[in-house]
Amino acid sequence: MTASQRQREMDSKAHVSESDSECYYPMSGGDGLHSYSHNSTLQKKGLEAVKELVETTIQDMLEFDKLNISGISNTFSIADFGCSTGPNTFIAVQNIIKAVQLKYNSLHQNDPPLEFHVFFNDHINNDFNTLFRNIPTPQEFFAAGVPGDFHDRLFPKASLHIVHSSFSVHWLSKIPEEVTNVRSPAWNKDSIHCTGFSNEVVAAYSTQFQKDVVNFLNSRAQELVVGGLLVLLIPGLPDGVHCSEPHFGANYDIMGSCLVDMVKLVRT
Repeated sequence: MTASQRQREMDSKAHVSESDSECYYPMSGGDGLHSYSHNSTLQKKGLEAVKELVETTIQDMLEFDKLNISGISNTFSIADFGCSTGPNTFIAVQNIIKAVQLKYNSLHQNDPPLEFHVFFNDHINNDFNTLFRNIPTPQEFFAAGVPGDFHDRLFPKASLHIVHSSFSVHWLSKIPEEVTNVRSPAWNKDSIHCTGFSNEVVAAYSTQFQKDVVNFLNSRAQELVVGGLLVLLIPGLPDGVHCSEPHFGANYDIMGSCLVDMVKLVRT
């Protein structure tokens, strides 16, 4: 094998193809020990931390006179993007429903009660069976699953009253091609995430994130009714703090190191 042939083989192994970079990997399904259902306490604490803020925002900003809720059923539509398998999505939805009911009842005491239609969205290979099997009883809402990538349109125009998403929008729609290309200045060698110590890698991830967020917001802007609300909970870091410095970043570093060692063992 010539030197150029060896280089081409190395490049092909180090470069993730466009189709591979857009593969979708939902949270672990089921109810087992290693499932998302039993390993999402951090996300639950985040929902608990913002519960009062969400309730206050609904009381102050949700304008029922602009929502065009009418008819016998008085249907109120809520969508949770990136729902996974529960139970956190149910906690978020129940908090929203209670806050909406409180405001509606204070303004429309003699009107028919609201009927809530909740749409649970995640990737097409999400474990929706576990999700629907674990819906709390008695059920306070009508439920429906909406599989698909939330960076694109998933609902008709002006069909949702409240959109919610927590700990989901920070996941990119695909791996930036630059970080997987050995010939690129942004090649993220031996790392499974954006550590923050390489400006080129940070720029590649940031550019992809900006594209994804713009697509997400543009899609939701068309799906929300006038007067509706968008509730987003997204983890972030203060300026100047690298991704590897917090505890979750250190966990990714350790995990990445283990994966690299495993690959080396397989190749030897």
